[in-house]
Amino acid sequence: MKTLSKFSILLVLLFSIFQSCEDFDDVSTPSNIKVNDFIWKGLNLYYLWQADVPNLSDSKFKNQKDLNSFLYGYSSPEDLFQDLLNKPKSKFPEGEAIDRFSIITSDYSLLEGVLSGTTKNNGVSYSLKYKNNTENAVIGFVEYVLPNSDAASKDIRRGDIFYAIDGVPLFRDRINTKNGNLSLLNNSETYTLNLADFDNGNFTPNNRSVTLTKTVLSENPVYINKVIESGSNKIGYLMYNGFYPAYESQLNNAFGELKSQGITDFVLDLRYNSGGSIATATRLASMITGQFTGQIFAKQQWNAKAEAYFANNNSSNLLNLFTDKINNGATINSLNLTKIYILTSKNTASASELVINGLKPYINVIQIGDYTTGKNVGSITLYDSPTFAKKDVNTSHRYAMQPLVLKIVNKVGFGDYNKDGLKPNTELKEDFTKLGVLGDASDPLLNVAISQIKGSGRGTPQNPKMIFENVIDSYPLNRMKSEMYVDLP
Repeated sequence: MKTLSKFSILLVLLFSIFQSCEDFDDVSTPSNIKVNDFIWKGLNLYYLWQADVPNLSDSKFKNQKDLNSFLYGYSSPEDLFQDLLNKPKSKFPEGEAIDRFSIITSDYSLLEGVLSGTTKNNGVSYSLKYKNNTENAVIGFVEYVLPNSDAASKDIRRGDIFYAIDGVPLFRDRINTKNGNLSLLNNSETYTLNLADFDNGNFTPNNRSVTLTKTVLSENPVYINKVIESGSNKIGYLMYNGFYPAYESQLNNAFGELKSQGITDFVLDLRYNSGGSIATATRLASMITGQFTGQIFAKQQWNAKAEAYFANNNSSNLLNLFTDKINNGATINSLNLTKIYILTSKNTASASELVINGLKPYINVIQIGDYTTGKNVGSITLYDSPTFAKKDVNTSHRYAMQPLVLKIVNKVGFGDYNKDGLKPNTELKEDFTKLGVLGDASDPLLNVAISQIKGSGRGTPQNPKMIFENVIDSYPLNRMKSEMYVDLP
């Protein structure tokens, strides 16, 4: 991950202030609570809602001995972490939870992989939906298949439906159990999906099955990049599935290809993009535009400790500015657009929402699809080291945290979409029984965008007759994918 020196300077300063607090060097930290000590001190320093959590107060403990006594009260780092969050999703129902996205992991290599787009993966991107509001059954829908994956060589494609795993039907009450369906999907190296057909409101097993095996797979988030010619319109279409800094060159090249073909209109598909790097999101916005270099794309709001530091030093460090360079210094291929069509779903989150919200004060953003997730907060990766950075990390364990540390707003200060998400101009939920082909007019959402671009006079699109609600899962890997983050060294 790229080093941002402004945050390393902040970290060193704040950490030195914390370390100089009276009596916090009175005793050492016993080895069996080292991880807990790391969690408390990291959250005390950086957590966005530190001031709202009494047990994270700077005055809560007189000295290290008092802190140690508190930390001994927790049998696991995970329990401590959840107890130190501000109304976490794990303890509060939907609608009451404040912190829905902070995570901790016992193996930071997994977290690093997810944030960079490299995971153990069989190549199937799927969505789990409740079959209906009264039954216990759950249905899986295939959204897309990754190239060069095991699934790419198998008979499975977008729109396929699965009702069971290894012959065991998907059920609401066994999704998140230790050995339940979701555990099989995420933890098993190999499993078999049992497929079904949909007809007249019924899901019927069709005796088809596909056995899939996971391999280490690096996902190029530029999934589709093409030009659709329709009359006098040359419509650029880009499906972009993750803000991974390592793939900024591929993203920039994709824009170069669209630019060279002289597109007249542009559709950006972020339906399955749940987030990633704030810096990469800023560069994507700069590729879409190009005429606003040096102007404010987004503003970050941290906790009181960090805000005080920046106010007294360089408040401009909290600004993300439109740029003309990607992370390797190459010049951005900008389209200089004044209007863009963006396709969204409930899976559109964090950095994807940032692109939409950050562009709105500058150009005409036409959002087509569903309301987005509603994630207006960002995080950093904290390791157990003297500066919470990866350097000199404690080698006795592999715990790391990804706590929320900032709220992000656009140029005019708007960022309050955390409750309902960003509202589409044209609301159209995906019909999972008739998904169509990505990048083709048979895809209902893309078809609407093309119709609006051409001004063909098509009426208001109809939402599907059957709406399948998302299964809310608790598996950490899925939450990792929705992180919007800045980097520390």
